[in-house]
Formats: sequence, structure tokens, C-alpha cells
Amino acid sequence: MNNFIDNRYPTVNDLRAKAKKRIPKFAFDYLEGGCMDELGLQRNRDGIESVQLRSELLKPYAGCDLSVELFGHTYASPFGIAPIGLQGLMWPKAPEILAAAALAKNIPYILSTVSSSGLERIAEISEGNAWYQFYNPTDDAIRKDLLQRVSSAGYKVLVVTVDVQTFGYRPRDIKNGLSMPPKMTLRNIMQMLSCPNWFIETALAGKPEMQTLKPYMPKGMPVDQLAEFMNKTVMGRVDIDGLKPIRDAWQGPLVIKGLINERDVEAAIQIGADGVIMSNHGGRQLDAGESPVEPLQRVAKKYGDQIKILMDSGLRSGTNIASALACGAEFTFLGRPFVYGLGALGKKGGVHTINCLHKQMEQIMNQLGCERVDQLPRFLVSNDAH
Repeated sequence: MNNFIDNRYPTVNDLRAKAKKRIPKFAFDYLEGGCMDELGLQRNRDGIESVQLRSELLKPYAGCDLSVELFGHTYASPFGIAPIGLQGLMWPKAPEILAAAALAKNIPYILSTVSSSGLERIAEISEGNAWYQFYNPTDDAIRKDLLQRVSSAGYKVLVVTVDVQTFGYRPRDIKNGLSMPPKMTLRNIMQMLSCPNWFIETALAGKPEMQTLKPYMPKGMPVDQLAEFMNKTVMGRVDIDGLKPIRDAWQGPLVIKGLINERDVEAAIQIGADGVIMSNHGGRQLDAGESPVEPLQRVAKKYGDQIKILMDSGLRSGTNIASALACGAEFTFLGRPFVYGLGALGKKGGVHTINCLHKQMEQIMNQLGCERVDQLPRFLVSNDAH
């Protein structure tokens, strides 16, 4: 099982096509969708796919090593699983499946605060190897209690998301009337019934809820008030003043997720952050946003020796991962591809997707003549050479 690959789905695009048939449309739209006109989604793809690499072939080559040391742990591959909210809506028990797959394959899994699985449960499954994605609650008591729970559960790395200053304006979700749990409209019921595997697994798992946040929700709160609760209580604005008490309270590595601007990276360094994830939230928050791969190169050159530079948004393949690493990222994260894997293959989808991406990376490294991940920038075709 640990080396499992289903040969019918050698690429993420293959997984996506199958998953689209097996996940109800309202849930698949939530996973796929971007902000406004979804121009940012395409810009992310265009940005990473425009990167070119150049082989060095007539030199001694001893083979490739994909391992990366990060925050005191050596991972087997230079990529991890990014946080995605409401994962259990897209595939039942998705966080449990992906956390277990990440542990088996020795890559990091980041649990979302708005996950359908409780943080204590994922800490148990991941044997303390998962990271935790944190929003900044507006309520000081909730922030302190949540941080204490994360620490007590054994999470080593805290990832603070700062690029959700407001809910993204996502037309697909608006049209679908998306909520958690999903509304029982006739259209949504028909979509659920058209996906029997999803429907049966969901019935067995129970309706998806935000398990980590349940202790902080008013008892009997109507479903239509969930968004207001999230906006007013859980997802407070995160600026420097909002980050300082989190940095003071959290003793382990602190990563700031969602930065694009070099000035923000400099500020993150000044407050003592250990890493940043260059990201535009997968094109879900600012439709006119810059593709992360472009500022990544500037940030890596300027600050790479002062802070860990990581990246997500728009990555779909081993080629994309290698391109991001060549542009200066020390590590990468992918979100949607792993949910596609679950949608296509259920419980086997996590390990399959990890194995495919790792195998793609090995092929690329061997073809380039690159022995270590940190050597990839030397194989980058610079913009000046185009």
C-alpha cells in the first residue's frame, strides 16, 4: 500500500477528471472555485508553467536525493499537503486519510482550523507530525485556548494564515448556497444522489462539521449564522499587532502563510517568524493578485538567508514543484491535487497522489542532472535568457 500507484491516473489532471464525476457539484465547485472572475486561478497556472529549466548532462552524476530538512525534521519529499477548509465536505474523512498518508510517506500535512476533523484527532493520527493552520480569533480567550490545545496536542509548527482579510467573493459558492453542513435543497440532494460512493461514505462518516471550532460555537446556532460567526469570531484581521501575541505565545516554529509583498516578508522577519509561505490562497481571495512564483524569486534572493521561504498556489505536478524550488522556494505545498486523489480513489488517493508527485520529481531531477533539491536554482532559465 505504501508504494501504491493506480496506473489509470498518472497525473493530477487524470485524478481531477475522475473526482469531478464522484464529488457532488456544490462540493467540487468549492474546491475548484476562485474569486470573482477566476482570473487569478489561470494566472497562477500561467506563472508556474512559464518557468523553464535547463539540463546539465555531461558531468558526473550520482543520482538524486529528494529529502529536505525543515524545522528540525527531514522530509522524504520537497512538498507537503496544504490546508483546505471543509475537506470532509469534498470527501468523507478527508483530513484523516490525508494525515495518515502524509505520515506514511513522511511529508507534512497542514490541518486547517476550519477542518471537518478535530485537531486532537489529527494529532493522534499523524503521531505529532502534522502542522496546524491558524486564523487569528478576535476573541482573546478563544485564541489562547486554541493555541493551548494545539500545543498540548503536540503540533510542532504553527502556520498563521494572513490573507483572508475578508471572505472571498466566490460566485460558484454563492450560486450553490454553500454552507456547512450543506443545505438540503432539491438541487443539492440530486447532486448527492448522483454520486453514490460519496453519498454512502458520507452517510457512514456522519455529516461534516467544523469539529475543532465546535466548543466555541453558541449552542443551537442556526446554519445560516455560521458565516457571520466565522467572520466576527474566528477570522480576525491579521497584521503585525495581531501576530505579535501569537509569536509570544507559540514556542515552536512560526510560519506566516499568504504573503506576496516583499515588505510583508521583511516585517515577518522582524517579528521573529521562522518561515513564510508565498501564496495567494490558491487564487481564492484576490482575482487580480500576482502569481506567487514571480515575487518568490525576488524574496528568495533578498531574504533567503534570513527566513525559510516556502510556496503554494497553482502547483499541480512534479514539474511545477521543481519549478517553484528552482525559483527559490525551499519547500512547497499543494492542496487541490490531494483532494482530487481522494475523489478519484477514496482511501487510496492520498498515498497514490504523493507517490505520483514523488516519482515525477525523481524523473525531473534525473533528467536535469540535479542531485539535491537545494541545487535546483542553478538549473533555472532566467528571465533574461528568454
